[in-house]
Amino acid sequence: MPAPLDDWFADEILVHEEALLHFLARAWPQRDEVHDLRQEIYVRVYEAAGKALPMQPKAFLFATARHLLTDRIRRGKVVSIEPVGDFERLLVLVDDVSPERWCGGRQVLKRLSDAFDRLPDRCREVVWLRRVEHLSQREVAARLGISEKTVEKHIAKGMRLLAGHFYGGGSGVSAMDGEAQDGRAAADARRQGD
Repeated sequence: MPAPLDDWFADEILVHEEALLHFLARAWPQRDEVHDLRQEIYVRVYEAAGKALPMQPKAFLFATARHLLTDRIRRGKVVSIEPVGDFERLLVLVDDVSPERWCGGRQVLKRLSDAFDRLPDRCREVVWLRRVEHLSQREVAARLGISEKTVEKHIAKGMRLLAGHFYGGGSGVSAMDGEAQDGRAAADARRQGD
């Protein structure tokens, strides 16, 4: 039975060898691999034809060539993950979270939450949309029906108040309460100046 398959292969596939080599030379950058690629393509075509003869042998030959090249390119992009061995010898530092660090992180998050909750309503909403939901300034303005300049002012104010709460100590009169008092004092001064 192999004789008819061999005859088919010689009559239908090998007659396109020159065109196949030309295609591979243009499509594959490593010229020294072209003949090996050709052989691998022939093996794939021969094995597939052993199961069922393709209706269009030339098209099947070149489709097989494209698939092989694609496989090779894909395989070349895969990063090999090799076991490294003993990590102790590599002096890899492992950053375990100690109970103290875990507790400290929880405390920082609690302070941030408290500071965030103390922001004025609209300011808190703008800061949330920009910094947590990562909406653009334009998207926040459209969602809230305010100008982009107003969004910008709310972000600046919110960041200033949050930083004041964190770096201003957060005890006694908060930076937020102090800003409100400063605003009232400035308004009183303007009224007295009239």
